Amino acid sequence: DAKKLVRSPSGLRMVPEHRAARSPFGLDEPPWVPDKECPRCMQCDTKFDFITRKHHCRRCGKCFCDKCCSKKVPLPRMCFVDPVRQCAECALVSQKETEFYDKQLKVLMNGATFFVTLGTSDKSELMVCRLSNNQRYLVLDGDSHYEIEIIQISTVQILTEGFTPGGGNTRAIGMILQYKVPGSEEVAQMKFTAGEDFSCNRKLSASWLAAMHKATKLLYESRDQ
Repeated sequence: DAKKLVRSPSGLRMVPEHRAARSPFGLDEPPWVPDKECPRCMQCDTKFDFITRKHHCRRCGKCFCDKCCSKKVPLPRMCFVDPVRQCAECALVSQKETEFYDKQLKVLMNGATFFVTLGTSDKSELMVCRLSNNQRYLVLDGDSHYEIEIIQISTVQILTEGFTPGGGNTRAIGMILQYKVPGSEEVAQMKFTAGEDFSCNRKLSASWLAAMHKATKLLYESRDQ
């Protein structure tokens, strides 16, 4: 998808030419709290003057002094080219998201193999499941082929096993995915189950499911913006 370089008060952004092509995990730039409404830092309450200048967090749009908004952190969810100024709270959130963009997004795009069951069927099909390169579709390939638009996904339930009363670790073994069928109000369901044939496949499937769990959280946040 074609992209263009745009300049906003917050910095340079590389965004899709058409809004419909944007990543479903993306966030819009927030409106800045007007300077006239910020006589003091919204974190430490320091009064602004000629020496203590105002700075806006690029993630939340609130107004802070330099001490409370000094960190420059990557913010790929808003398509910024370079790290941008953020308040301490937002910087922490953005830093945690970096792992998703640096590691887990690649895991989703590389894909993993699952037995996929449609609806209430008692038959399953072995399929390779991956996220499309433009991040907008979940692609399933086997004897059949499906493409589920990410924004149509309504719920994701990760299935786990291995819990013990002593607090042992659980392991992701599958998921139940519900999504809206385009052009109707119908909700379809798919169940993904990791195969038990090779330990390496189980490990890859568990990593893919963990990445999908994180992706779902980001998707819900984008919708709630």
